[in-house]
Amino acid sequence: MKILNYTLASMLAVSLLSCKKDGKVNETGKDSVIAKKDSVAVPEIYKEYYGIYTGDFAGMEKMVDETDGSEYEGSINKRISLKINRITKDSVYGQSIVNGNQRPFRGIFNESTKSFVLDEPGNDKTDGRFEVKLSGDSITGKWNAFNKTAVKSPLKTIKLSKKEFVYNPNFMLDKDSDLVDWSNPKDFVEKYTDEETGKTESYTTSKNRVASEAIFNLNASKQKLSEKDLKNLRKIDLEIIKNSVFARHGYSFKKETYRYFFEQTDWYIPVSNNVDKELSPMEKENVALLNRFIKYAEDKYDSFGR
Repeated sequence: MKILNYTLASMLAVSLLSCKKDGKVNETGKDSVIAKKDSVAVPEIYKEYYGIYTGDFAGMEKMVDETDGSEYEGSINKRISLKINRITKDSVYGQSIVNGNQRPFRGIFNESTKSFVLDEPGNDKTDGRFEVKLSGDSITGKWNAFNKTAVKSPLKTIKLSKKEFVYNPNFMLDKDSDLVDWSNPKDFVEKYTDEETGKTESYTTSKNRVASEAIFNLNASKQKLSEKDLKNLRKIDLEIIKNSVFARHGYSFKKETYRYFFEQTDWYIPVSNNVDKELSPMEKENVALLNRFIKYAEDKYDSFGR
């Protein structure tokens, strides 16, 4: 019996040592925030701070002058949303959403300074740390990339306001919106004839797609669209009408063209990188019809100064 007890004790000790070894945290090289793992029983606190904070995500990066190829420091400004989902004594949980990229974060909250330190996982080259402070319904601070060589603008400032996301099928682009797609210029070869000499020369000019007033008249979230409605529309018109559906549901666009159009509105709040399940049956039918027309539609290009 003594031998059996000794054997069981030995096995238990080996098991404990094994668990201790297996449970060792392997650091990834980044200076990570240590947020203790909550159990289910840990109560949530500061629920008044839960919600979506959206606004400017700004930084500086090297840019190239198109005329002479010289480099200069230029500012970039994007829209970002931070979703605070859960706060406990030891941890904060949520997501960051920018440029169609949704990343979970975890960190800590300091009640005395009303500040958060929030880390994205670190397994993506665009991950980093938010160091931000609450002031009423606003969040300000900074974000630093973990991998500073992989990100063009590794340090960004954060200036956000708390907003409640609401789906509203009536949301449309503002009538005074800029309808030019500045992100995808296209080069065209054109000819010029001198009236005096009669000599014709060719030159290359850059033009941009431009949407028509049709985008203010068709709402794919409210009306069943027909082929007649779409027959003579430009490709970019069809794309905007289609993507307005996703914008109303808070989709975070990866494509700069669509971000530009919808970020001109007050109602657009990116909250998710997948809203397919949120679409109504009519919206799904309209999107399918629009996709058919987009495949074969053409665009109108014009020259614009900026």
